Amino acid sequence: MTDTIFHKIIRREIPADVVFENDEIIAFRDIAPQAPVHVLFVPKTTLPTLDAAGPEHAELLGRLLLAAAAYARSEGLAQDGYRVVINCNRDGGQTVFQLHLHLLAGAPLGHFGVAGE
Repeated sequence: MTDTIFHKIIRREIPADVVFENDEIIAFRDIAPQAPVHVLFVPKTTLPTLDAAGPEHAELLGRLLLAAAAYARSEGLAQDGYRVVINCNRDGGQTVFQLHLHLLAGAPLGHFGVAGE
């Protein structure tokens, strides 16, 4: 098992601005925000990447998404909109190898050029 900065935050060995927590998930503000609101949602179960997830993780992945959506609603971000991103492995932009979801909001976010959007 690789010990990451996120594991240390979960164990409270290093400080973080925690905005949500339950038995399975912790969420905290990113220290290098890419938007006015940039919160990371991290499962407390060690899971290095989305690619490492299997069918046994389906409920946890769903709860991560639901926690992010509930947080966005509670902060008044849902009406204007928000983005949820999961980076996977190095070429996908992942730098901390513990699965985490980025919630970005608080300003108009640019498009990635996806057809139909």
